Amino acid sequence: MSNVTRLYHALPLSADINKAVTDLDTAIAEAIDADKAAGLPQGLVLAILHGQAHAQTHEMVKA
Repeated sequence: MSNVTRLYHALPLSADINKAVTDLDTAIAEAIDADKAAGLPQGLVLAILHGQAHAQTHEMVKA
């Protein structure tokens, strides 16, 4: 996903956090590519990603 602009935190982030973010981004991009290659409709991929984002937001808000 080389066309994605990275947002930077106001404070410097550790190398471990930067690596974790990069690894997560890479894993998501690879999973999306594999899903598209397998023929999953883009709308389904989007719905799954949106559902996960919603669930994680709910977990953060209720904590």
